[in-house]
Amino acid sequence: MALPELAAADAAAGTADAAARRRDVVAALSRVLPAHCILHRGEDTTPYECDGLTAYRARPLVVVLPETEAQVAAVLKTCHVLGVPVVARGAGTGLSGGALPHTLGVTLSLAKFNRIVRVDPVACTATVQSGVRNLAISEAAAPLGLYYAPDPSSQIACTIGGNVAENSGGVHCLKYGLTLHNVLQVRGYTVEGEAVTFGSEALDCGGLDLMAVLVGSEGMLAVATEVTVRLIPKPQLARCIMASFGDIESAGNAVAAVIAAGIIPAGLELMDKRMTAAVEDYVHAGYDLDAAAILLCESDGTPAEVEEEIGRMSEVLRASGATRITVSRDEAQRLKFWSGRKNAFPASGRISPDYMCMDSTIPRKRLADVLRAIEAMEEKYALRCVNVFHAGDGNLHPLILFDANDPDQLHRCELFGADILETSVRLGGTVTGEHGVGVEKLNSMCVQFSAAELEQMSAVKRAFDPQELLNPGKVIPSLQRCAEYGKLTVLRGLLPFPELPRF
Repeated sequence: MALPELAAADAAAGTADAAARRRDVVAALSRVLPAHCILHRGEDTTPYECDGLTAYRARPLVVVLPETEAQVAAVLKTCHVLGVPVVARGAGTGLSGGALPHTLGVTLSLAKFNRIVRVDPVACTATVQSGVRNLAISEAAAPLGLYYAPDPSSQIACTIGGNVAENSGGVHCLKYGLTLHNVLQVRGYTVEGEAVTFGSEALDCGGLDLMAVLVGSEGMLAVATEVTVRLIPKPQLARCIMASFGDIESAGNAVAAVIAAGIIPAGLELMDKRMTAAVEDYVHAGYDLDAAAILLCESDGTPAEVEEEIGRMSEVLRASGATRITVSRDEAQRLKFWSGRKNAFPASGRISPDYMCMDSTIPRKRLADVLRAIEAMEEKYALRCVNVFHAGDGNLHPLILFDANDPDQLHRCELFGADILETSVRLGGTVTGEHGVGVEKLNSMCVQFSAAELEQMSAVKRAFDPQELLNPGKVIPSLQRCAEYGKLTVLRGLLPFPELPRF
């Protein structure tokens, strides 16, 4: 590396210590990576300063883009020897700051790990590198009549490695499960650069079920490089119901009624009036703009199974107060219904300078309660909120609308989001469903878990990463932070709840 280039990057970094650290790190990494795989100038590292949670930004010391597994191992070994933090990054579509860089660390981008290794039609599996896009797996399997079920709204861009990190779901996770339920094996490397395999391509594997520990660990335990996923046959037929409701409480109660009737739809999603208006203006999905809320309820299977289930769901929805029921007449209309739901986030970006997408879970029977609470919070914090939920499994995605250029609005937005998360815990839920904790929900973890429980989580982290170099400062808050946040909750009138669910 040319010294003048490093000097210019050092000036942008701000401190002499950072400049010296960068020189040392770049020099060490240059011994294991070609020059084009190392980014260190400000203009090159700025695109990596945040993920989908743009309210929080930090510029990484160095960004590396390895091209082989040997290079990944070498980067990790080098950083481990130097004591340099490493933050693994996929497509950067995460919404909780899980890929927020460490200002004195290395961001390890797996963007070049984008090869589909093999699709096995007999075993119904696909083995792919961690940088492969979620949707690309289904596209590769489609000629065999197979597909990969978890379908986050960002599936055209998000990567399977990021899905593993966050245990992502999607609109069809109610019936087919989250990432954890659809991944058989993950290969990768520990913080020391040692190769490690979690799970097995067989139905089970010996020893502890460490796959369940790895999936959803947000890049804190290992860096995934290759993933083997389960594929399922494409259903013969799928049809979607759009059910309209005159009030959002009836829509919430209808969700519980469908599940209570013993029906597990392929998808069961809720959108409120503001969200349907924003989406309809964006994609023209054919939504009922007069409804206070709509439910999208999908059935898939054989034609006979679909006809029977659509009939049963329609009956339950009418009994729950549906004012209008529209069943997709063909595949094009079904996809149009879902295109609206999957474009809820970009549609929200058209009606507000910024938005913060929350992610918590509650028992389905409390859906109406949390919707009423969110309405009250809009008044309390003087901010608008549009709602779209994976209603079938109780996963909430309220989008708080604000202007990040106004510090007061940003502050009120953060308080609003924390209030939603804490209310979810009080109602028997959790602070996250599929977006992860990252940096966004650190304070809320203090509300849900005790000091002893947080220490148990930290012990698992240290077992994999004793020096805590992999994605440090995320997911598990320090006890000091929780103590400080406890004082803040008292000032805000949001006292920690005395009886919380324990794992």
